[in-house]
Amino acid sequence: MSNKRDLAAVTANRPAPVRVRLQRINSDMSKSCPPVGQHQGWWNRLKAAMGTASSDFVNATLVQLQAAARLPNSGVSETAVNSALSLIENTNPRDEMECALVIQIACTHSAAMAVVGRISGGHGSDRHVAMMASAVSRLMRTYAIQVETLRRLRKGSSQIVRVEHVHISEGAQAVIGHVSTN
Repeated sequence: MSNKRDLAAVTANRPAPVRVRLQRINSDMSKSCPPVGQHQGWWNRLKAAMGTASSDFVNATLVQLQAAARLPNSGVSETAVNSALSLIENTNPRDEMECALVIQIACTHSAAMAVVGRISGGHGSDRHVAMMASAVSRLMRTYAIQVETLRRLRKGSSQIVRVEHVHISEGAQAVIGHVSTN
C-alpha cells in the first residue's frame, strides 16, 4: 500500500511526459507529430524539454533519437523515442550542450539494453556471448562516465583533500598549504 502512495506522490506533481507520434515515411524514417489532441503548445513543450529555443535543434534531436530507436530487424520504435524523450525531459537540460549529453546518455542506455536483450536470448556461441558481454560492459561504463560528466557540468568539478591522520611532535611546526623550497 505504501508503494502505491509513494508512486502517487511522485507522479502527482509531474505532468505527463512530452511525447511524439511517428508517421512512417519509409523503413528508416518517420515524421514526428504531436499525439492526438496535443497540437497546441506541443512544439514549445518539446523545446522546453530539450532546454532550447531552436526548432532546428529539436528537429535534429528527433532524427537522432529515431536513428537510435531502431529495433533489430525492425523499424523505428515509437516507444523507444518516447522513452528517450521522457528521460531527456526528466533530466531537465538547461541548454543545448546539456541536452546533447543527455541524448547520448539515453542512446547509450538504449544500446546497452538492446545488447543485454541479445545476450539473455542465449543465442550464439560462447565467443559470441563473450563479445556481447564485453560490448555491454563498455556501454555501461560509457553510460556511467556520461552521467558523471553531466553531474560535473552542472555542479562544477570539486576536489576534496582529506587528511586521515597527522602526528605533530612536541616542539615541531606544521604548515598547511603550498610550500615552496625556493
